Amino acid sequence: MKYVNADVVLPQQLLQEIQKYMQGGMLYIPKPEGQHKRWGENSGGRSYLSARNQSIREHYASGLSVTELAEQFCLSADSIKKIVYGSKQRK
Repeated sequence: MKYVNADVVLPQQLLQEIQKYMQGGMLYIPKPEGQHKRWGENSGGRSYLSARNQSIREHYASGLSVTELAEQFCLSADSIKKIVYGSKQRK
């Protein structure tokens, strides 16, 4: 998050109103509701993991064991089990 000086971006009247409540400190202004993005949506990490997990489920359904999948995808057997047996299958 980038620091921005309030007197550069806010109108003088609004700045004076804010100064009634806080002076000389740092103030975080959150995004409006509905504009938050979930983890990995910008970078593509979320879609990558979703595709990887779907591939793991398909390989498991075709007969590969948990141990084989763990070696193939460089994950622990417990992680593979969570992906395969988990009820949360995100898209």
